[in-house]
Amino acid sequence: MTEHEQEDPTLRDQSLEVIRHKLSLLPDKPGCYIMKNREGTIIYVGKAKVLKNRVRSYFTGSHSAKTQKLVSEIRDFEYIITSSNMEALILECNLIKQHHPRYNVLLKDDKTFPYIKITHEPQPRLEVTRRVYKDKGKYFGPYPNAFAAQQTKKLLDRLYPLRKCKTMPEKVCLYYHIGQCLAPCEFDISEETNERMVQEISRFLNGGHDVIKEELTTKMLAAAEELNFERAKELRDHILNIDAVMEKQKINAVDALDRDVFGYAVDKGWMAVHIQYMRQGKLIERHVSLFPYYGDEYNDFITYVTQVYSDNPALPKEIFLPTMPVQGTAAPEAQAAETTSAALPASDISAQSEDSEALGADGEAFDAAPPTKEAAQAAAEEKDVREALESWLKVKVHIPQRGLKKQMVDMAKDNARNALDEKFRLVERDERRTTKAVENLGEWLGLGVIRRIEAFDNSNIQGTNPVSAMVVFVDGRPDRKEYRKYKVKTVVGPDDYETMREVIRRRYERVLKDNLTMPDLIVVDGGKGQISAALDVLENELGLFIPVCGLVKDAKHKTAQLMIGDPAEIVPLPRDSQEFYLLQRIQDEVHRFAITFHRESRAKSMVVSQLDAIPGIGEKRRKALLKHFGSVRKIKEAEVGDFKPLGIGEKLASEILKALQGEAAVPQE
Repeated sequence: MTEHEQEDPTLRDQSLEVIRHKLSLLPDKPGCYIMKNREGTIIYVGKAKVLKNRVRSYFTGSHSAKTQKLVSEIRDFEYIITSSNMEALILECNLIKQHHPRYNVLLKDDKTFPYIKITHEPQPRLEVTRRVYKDKGKYFGPYPNAFAAQQTKKLLDRLYPLRKCKTMPEKVCLYYHIGQCLAPCEFDISEETNERMVQEISRFLNGGHDVIKEELTTKMLAAAEELNFERAKELRDHILNIDAVMEKQKINAVDALDRDVFGYAVDKGWMAVHIQYMRQGKLIERHVSLFPYYGDEYNDFITYVTQVYSDNPALPKEIFLPTMPVQGTAAPEAQAAETTSAALPASDISAQSEDSEALGADGEAFDAAPPTKEAAQAAAEEKDVREALESWLKVKVHIPQRGLKKQMVDMAKDNARNALDEKFRLVERDERRTTKAVENLGEWLGLGVIRRIEAFDNSNIQGTNPVSAMVVFVDGRPDRKEYRKYKVKTVVGPDDYETMREVIRRRYERVLKDNLTMPDLIVVDGGKGQISAALDVLENELGLFIPVCGLVKDAKHKTAQLMIGDPAEIVPLPRDSQEFYLLQRIQDEVHRFAITFHRESRAKSMVVSQLDAIPGIGEKRRKALLKHFGSVRKIKEAEVGDFKPLGIGEKLASEILKALQGEAAVPQE
């Protein structure tokens, strides 16, 4: 039964009645709304230009399947009124970061791009970092990869001798002798000198490398005139390095501005967002994110954009966004745009039409037919979004309608659409293969349809800390909520057969007692012995007749053979078949799960045995030590005096440290 089916209908009706009452009290003002489930957990946060219309729209009209799933869990909501759309935008971003609602777009990507940073210190440094903080440092980037960033930094190190060491050394180092550091550790470097170099580096990274190259060329020629050929060669090498590092990319814009170009696509409840990072007019990096979305497609897209920039002070000069889909022309998956309390009056539409004939949303001239009511409403929404982002980020935001800028956005949208199509093609291919593999496996084993498979694996090291684990696959896919761990209780020593008997007994006694779902097939790790042990418990002790098969490994610990029956016989399953790959995935998954559990158990046991083996340390003192220091490693690193707060004297403290650090043999109990 699902959580929704288990809910008390009376309580649900009471909650919905409260919602209906609260909907009638919603204001005609901008703000954020917070949706909660029956436990009071925040499951969705959204923003609205008009709270009344936006929140009401969730409970009226038709929605996509994913939005219906969100609405079905709403049992209460709250709202916060803001004075402007910008405040609502920022508040929504902060609330999402604070509460991580289940149905919101969450920026989870591990991929971070490298930046070049000038630190904010009396003696600044140049460094490459993937983390951007609001620490008054100057950030430049992102760069296509770490190599490009490091190459640029190396070039700047040769041109501008800022401090190199993170902590000031006592005397000058090699960087000073090769001319890449002014050695503030030994010499007094003025603030003006550092500021001049910082300004030069900033100018270089902001696209002024051509001017700097010209200056270096002039200095090189002057050095050659003075017959200082060594200096001239050094300057020539700097110029060649600049050319190598700043080599043009394949895609260029006419200007040399830093800009981020966004495009997105939606289908089947999923959204793909593609970002093109252009620096100094060159496309240096592209990045795509895919995630499910549950609200209005454009609003969820803007939510993603705000999260991208919420903690990132290294902003571009411009941001390009796609246009908002208009009602009636959007993709079938698109949700209806927010309905304002009153449509734009005819005079406003006319004014918008006249402006549109002269300028697009990004200031480019084009001719346009008089907009429909929906188009005018979408244009007004776009304007609100653009102004809110510009006010917050202090960056120019464009929603281009035509020309080169529109082509750049369209390219981002095409890439997003391609990423989404590729995802669904891969999913469909995997589903077809998995479904076919499950069907064929049933035929190979003579069992008919196999829907639920439960697989077991035992793990121990020479009989110590024996554990077992069970994983569940339904229709060929893992169902992790059904996984179970077992600490072996009755078996002493490395007896795999008895361990299998105990775990099978415990599992299926519970299945019978709680009336849980029975598997169609049980998979054990091993051959005839393990299969026989499992069948003996199932049939002779529990009266269950469930097919049991075993997966036998070869000398390299790889799945080699499938066996079934009593006595067990080999099933001639081809090694390159999808059915064999499915069994491999099951065996690898249960082995991974068992090994992970065994490591956790063994680690806890090792901590206990390490401390318990020391004379004078009992259970009470062991717990006090671990609570005070946090771990055995921290205890090893402690000083004798650090044990005093625990009432442990110097002699016992020394014995503890010697035992843990291996400086003296400690007798075992």
